[in-house]
Amino acid sequence: MRIANDCLVSIQFRLTNESGEVLDSAPDGDPLVYLHGAEGILPVLERELAGKVAGDPFDLTISPEHAFGERQPALVVVLARSQLQDADQLAVGRWVTRSDESGQQVSYLVTAFDTETVTLDANHPLAGMTLRFQGVVVDVREGSAEELARH
Repeated sequence: MRIANDCLVSIQFRLTNESGEVLDSAPDGDPLVYLHGAEGILPVLERELAGKVAGDPFDLTISPEHAFGERQPALVVVLARSQLQDADQLAVGRWVTRSDESGQQVSYLVTAFDTETVTLDANHPLAGMTLRFQGVVVDVREGSAEELARH
């Protein structure tokens, strides 16, 4: 069966940056499973996989603008520690949620802090990176009515 909308697709993959550093993977025996056409993966990767069958390899390099966008300096904020709840539990790499200036809830990654301030970054962790997806299609099947209803 060829990959098309409403197919449940299993892929093994390795995601690396421009330096070849592995950022994520779904190795043999633990594939990523997604519903094709349900926006569960990057659109450019989904287009690359369309029409493939089990056993087909893929190797795709994606520029930042087609992946998670360029880093936006405006999404990095430095706040006084007193502006955060649980400031005593801060750790670099921890995610915190707070309201932005318009009142919307935004997730921020703590990237630095000291006794006075904390630096928060709302950019996607992979923003600004050229990404390379390499892998193979493991399985393709029609999604069940239950699987389609969940998406």
